[in-house]
Formats: sequence, C-alpha cells, structure tokens
Amino acid sequence: MPNAAHPIRNAATLGRLIRQARKQQGLTLETLAGLCGLSIRFLSELENGRETCSLVRVLWVLDALGIELTAQLPEAQGT
Repeated sequence: MPNAAHPIRNAATLGRLIRQARKQQGLTLETLAGLCGLSIRFLSELENGRETCSLVRVLWVLDALGIELTAQLPEAQGT
C-alpha cells in the first residue's frame, strides 16, 4: 500500500491516524508506551483526540511509529 497524505485538522483525526498505525504495526498501547517512554494513559488520551496533549510528546509517538509529520504552506496569493 503506497504512503498517502492524511490532512490533519484536529486532534481527533490525528488520534485516529496514530491508533490505526499502531494497530497496523501490531503494537499494544503498553508496547508503544515503552518505545516512546510515555504512559499508557497519555497514549490513550492522544488516540482519543484529547486536545491538550504536549506537542513534543506527540512528535515522540509519531517518530516511534515511523510517521513523518509535514506541513504544507498555502500558496501565495498573487503578489
């Protein structure tokens, strides 16, 4: 399956993407928590779309899952 871009516009969408990647890789919350050095509670809240999760911790999770986070700037409006 080719890599596909997934627009992330809110915490719930990011959480679903993380859960999907974790399950596709056959990881439990406990195993992923150990890989990231984070708590199971944090990961559960992240997967459930909690909006106040620490960005640096989210980046640790994405790294552990091999997910690359990119941003696309809007195209300049005629200058």
